[in-house]
Amino acid sequence: MSAEESATPAHRRDAVATREAILAAAVAEFTENGYARAGVRQIAERAGVTAMMINRYFGSKQGLFAEAVDRSFAPATVVGTERRGLTQTMARSLAESTAPGAERLDPFLLMLRCASDPAAVDIVRRGIEAHVGSRLAGLIGGDEADVRAQLGLALAAGTWLLRAVIGTEALAGADDDRLAELLASMLEPITSGDSR
Repeated sequence: MSAEESATPAHRRDAVATREAILAAAVAEFTENGYARAGVRQIAERAGVTAMMINRYFGSKQGLFAEAVDRSFAPATVVGTERRGLTQTMARSLAESTAPGAERLDPFLLMLRCASDPAAVDIVRRGIEAHVGSRLAGLIGGDEADVRAQLGLALAAGTWLLRAVIGTEALAGADDDRLAELLASMLEPITSGDSR
């Protein structure tokens, strides 16, 4: 094997690692500060690269933000991947992930911090629709699946906002099991299609 051949895989690994470091830093920066206040220099500093490297890998702050949104909303968090038991799984996951002391839900926080920014909101909307929205619509199926899926997401986002971010007394103090029961009863007509 030539020196050139042996260097190529390492170079590719370095490029992949650099891109990954930038993307992870961007998710953290956008989640903490929102789109407008997150700076390319701060992201570069977090990732241990130069700002020029960000442009080289992602083209622009907007391109980086779009990939950060995709990274945040692609994993199955509150909305799982299985149709069977969907309502109960979603309700239980939402109750547990919004409980006081639970690990924060970065996709929701990213959405909240960037929702008022005209430059970011369209990218966030597309990320939600392309990932969690389409996944939930595909799982519930039937008539008006997209509308019903978005209603389910609105219930999830509202519960997260009031319980985990604002901390309204009734929701923050609610028993997880009881909250999951209530959420399941609200989600059932949406996920089953019996909403009429």
